[in-house]
Amino acid sequence: MNFRCAVLTAASIAALSAATASHAGSGLLGLDHYVSYDDSGIWARKYQLALFNTLLVGEFAAALWEGGDTRFGRTMWKSIDATLVGGVTAEVMKLAFSRSRPNQTTDPNQWFQGSGNESFPSGEVTVVSSIVTPVILEYRHDHPSVYALGLLPVYDAIARVKVHGHWQSDVIAGFALGSAAGYFMFQRRQSPFTLTVMPDSIQVGWSKRF
Repeated sequence: MNFRCAVLTAASIAALSAATASHAGSGLLGLDHYVSYDDSGIWARKYQLALFNTLLVGEFAAALWEGGDTRFGRTMWKSIDATLVGGVTAEVMKLAFSRSRPNQTTDPNQWFQGSGNESFPSGEVTVVSSIVTPVILEYRHDHPSVYALGLLPVYDAIARVKVHGHWQSDVIAGFALGSAAGYFMFQRRQSPFTLTVMPDSIQVGWSKRF
């Protein structure tokens, strides 16, 4: 199973699972439906935030602990590179497209609505995807079970739609953007960019000091 197939499969799962309405789609490429609000169980916003914050803190903590001298450490720094690139790109796109969220309108065709409309793409799904992608790419041959990490952005994508944070096309775009950022930052740099601008002591990692 190659990485491209994994991304396409996961994105398809997100689209089909999140689009629970039975009527014809609208919005971007006919992908979007206004679904019933659901902030209960595993879809609760608090769990989405817990996942997001845990991954962000975890990647930085692991990168600092391992440094750049270990395989896992370099992978974590590449995840940080991808997080920065994907996150900044998502924020720029949000401002450019200024799409209204489902909690602002029931019409998925409300684009270029100005300040305060930041639905496209999903920044959270972008970041979650960008964090896990370099890890999947690095360890997929040694440990195929690492593909299971792809379920994290899929979960976040579905959850964001259910709580009316985003339309289906928003989360699919976020998934694609984060995966692309992770792929290119993994492939293009032997030495992670963020690691090269950090103090030399970070290269060694905190684990070597204790």
